[in-house]
Amino acid sequence: MGLKQQAADPAADPKKRRRVGFFNIDTGVEAKDCIKFFLVSRKDEVGASDSFCVDPVDLNSFFGEDGKIYGYQGLKIFLRQKVGRYPCIGLLMIREEIIPLITVWINSISFHSYADITFQSTSDVSIEIQSSLFEGGKGITDLKSALQSIFAETLVDTKDDFLQTFSTECHYIRSMVSNGEILQHRASLQHNSYSGRAEDSDLEVIRMVMGNMAAGHLYSRLIPLVLLLVDGSNPIDIDDPGWEIYLLVQKKSVGEEDFHYILLGFTAVYRFYHYPDSTRLRISQILVLPSHQHKGYGRFLLEVLYGVAISEDVHDLTVEEPLDYFQHVRTCVDTPRLLGFDPIQPAVNSVVSHLKETRLSKKSHTSRLLPPSTAVEDVRKSLKINKKHFLHCWEVLIYLGLEPIEKYMENYRTFILDRIKSDVIGKDSETSGKRVIEVPSDYDQEMSFVMFRSQDGEATTVEMDESKTSQEEQLKKLVDERLEEIKLVERKFSLHQT
Repeated sequence: MGLKQQAADPAADPKKRRRVGFFNIDTGVEAKDCIKFFLVSRKDEVGASDSFCVDPVDLNSFFGEDGKIYGYQGLKIFLRQKVGRYPCIGLLMIREEIIPLITVWINSISFHSYADITFQSTSDVSIEIQSSLFEGGKGITDLKSALQSIFAETLVDTKDDFLQTFSTECHYIRSMVSNGEILQHRASLQHNSYSGRAEDSDLEVIRMVMGNMAAGHLYSRLIPLVLLLVDGSNPIDIDDPGWEIYLLVQKKSVGEEDFHYILLGFTAVYRFYHYPDSTRLRISQILVLPSHQHKGYGRFLLEVLYGVAISEDVHDLTVEEPLDYFQHVRTCVDTPRLLGFDPIQPAVNSVVSHLKETRLSKKSHTSRLLPPSTAVEDVRKSLKINKKHFLHCWEVLIYLGLEPIEKYMENYRTFILDRIKSDVIGKDSETSGKRVIEVPSDYDQEMSFVMFRSQDGEATTVEMDESKTSQEEQLKKLVDERLEEIKLVERKFSLHQT
């Protein structure tokens, strides 16, 4: 890790006059505003203007409670200046701002990293003083320790050592996966955007089980990418054989006889026991390296996992807290699978016909428009799609069947509204037929009540929530957002069909 202070330009201020001002508190600078991450695969990309810049999901947790860096940008170190024999009370000499620029280079071949820390100062004050000596000071952030909390042993000390890794560890991925299990092999042609020529390459998905030394070593080098790019994720336990890592690699020829592997992405999956004699797979982390995103590799990884789930006859394949974009990709993968699954087509057609022929009202209960339990079970057994996600895709299947959709949009919107109300508020969102009365109590009067169902159509005494209008607005917003998600899936599906 390089640390250097750029000298001030003497021509800018030949007299280097000291400035006088009032005491101010260092407010710090957001880590994301002064740290840049670059993913590089060749030595000549280090420092190049067109290097691939990576946007991390969150840096706050690595830089104190508020995610800020102190003692650099925005820091002013104040010294009391003695004039003759007497201290000048109230006058403070302000040190010029020190603006840090932290550039982190990540080798996408060996996953070593190097941090180049540069800061500028136009002050002639050379004494370093911890700002915490002054009221409200936060001290000077230890940048090296903060970066090591992310990169650990992958962070090398010098730029020369980092540049060496491009040659000394060019076969790192190849050596690590040599004992892995190749699950999928697909030939592909990746077009070179510069020359227009196609480069021969092969895609392979390789499975490695944790508890193996090579698998643990490889994943340890991938942890910085997990921390930086997988939102809310934590490293998996590399000693737990329940964890499996699936690596999507590209095999590229080097010369006539040699080749090396390029890691395009990976996913970490946990294999749970399912009573009485099965297992279920849960995707915990999935990442396509930023320089390879939007090329269909994430979809390909997911398709391979479904293939594993089906071939090994696991109970189902689930996802741990899926982000919106991954949920979209997942729906785009599963919608064509469900459309081609014959056992559920009668149920889909029945719901579509009902929506075309019947006008729904806002008080309609659309639970009968959901898939029957037999369809849910058939989908789980054959396609390994769990119930929650199947219901998510069901809405898309119905949308695709309502053609032209503009004619039936009001009905469909009511259907979606009822589904969202059921998820957000609960299945019994209406209060008709129920009463709440207060009862005397020696415990807590505010928490003492009885609810019972009214008889003979007796009016309810349940008071409407004062925020009902706000609740309806929020529901409308959720419905609008859900419809946009469904329309996006439909557009991508139509594009794929054509």
